[in-house]
Amino acid sequence: MKSELKQRIAVVVALLALVAILVGLKAGQIVTMVRASEAFLPPPEAVTSTEVQATEWETTRAAIGTLVAVRGVTLGAEVPGLVTDIAFESGSSVKKGVALVKLDSSAEEAQLDSANADATLAKVTLERAKTLREKGANAQADLDSAEARAAQASATVANLRAIIAKKTVRAPFDGRISIREVELGQILSPGTPIASLQTVDPIYADFWLPQQAMAELRRGERVRMRTDSFPGARWDGQVSVVNPEVDPATRNLRVRATFPNHDGRLVPGMFANVELVSSEKRSVLVIPATAVIFAPYGDTVFVIEDKPDAAGKTASVVRQQFVRLGERRGDLVAVTSGLTAGQRIVTTGAFKLRNGVKVAVNNALAPKAELDPKPAEE
Repeated sequence: MKSELKQRIAVVVALLALVAILVGLKAGQIVTMVRASEAFLPPPEAVTSTEVQATEWETTRAAIGTLVAVRGVTLGAEVPGLVTDIAFESGSSVKKGVALVKLDSSAEEAQLDSANADATLAKVTLERAKTLREKGANAQADLDSAEARAAQASATVANLRAIIAKKTVRAPFDGRISIREVELGQILSPGTPIASLQTVDPIYADFWLPQQAMAELRRGERVRMRTDSFPGARWDGQVSVVNPEVDPATRNLRVRATFPNHDGRLVPGMFANVELVSSEKRSVLVIPATAVIFAPYGDTVFVIEDKPDAAGKTASVVRQQFVRLGERRGDLVAVTSGLTAGQRIVTTGAFKLRNGVKVAVNNALAPKAELDPKPAEE
């Protein structure tokens, strides 16, 4: 019995000793790993950077504009009639005075022949009455009656010629004509739309500005315009008309600018983004928009600072800085507070940074921030 008890005790002691050895080994490994982690220094994060730039920006006012033709009219017939000829193609350019649509004038031309004959007879009668009056062979009343008949016949001829002329619809000015709305054989009544005629070079852009802008508005002021239809294009024009009254409902002022449109890409009715450019400039601090981390609690950037590390060497370390932003233009955004000119900031790679992290700056592939970027066409 005693020998079995001793054996069991020896086995338990051996197991305890084995467990103690294993625990000691594991604890040694953990301590080694903790010390290694404490001694480990993560590699610097690769970023690109730029300096906060002090520059001058033009003072602008943005507005929404609508394109308006310099001259535009919906063509229609003055008199009723049957369409016998259409002398234009939809969408074509026409010159002033060109015949566009002709109506049937056969009845009026027949009446004109008769009126011409009456006018000829009335003229001959008048000449005979004058001769007789000179000889005293007729009364003054006979001469007056002959003159009246001659004038009446001449007026009838002129009236018929005017009606025949109105049977031909002509272009009142040079321009581009729209899709036609009539067909051959159609009977037109006065005012029936035939087509729209627009002069689009140059072209107007009408827009509205608050009444506070009246002090700055001048004829000849520079205006820039862009449209969603042509994202990469910009048109430069100038203010041509400032309305002399303010809308009492909105307290806004209507302004009209004139733009060249030699290629005819701009058409009336188009939506446009308009910028009124002032001659005065203002000083601003600008940074690339890619440097900003936008968040509900505030916008921030990472400022790069040179600090000594544990080994006494100088290293680039980032510090998160809250900023207040202003106007954005192109790839750049104005900073109203939080930064000073000349500070270095991270432009790309900021999403993986935090306060105190070391960075390695490599601007070899840094994207270029431009005030007026022009994306490459695909």
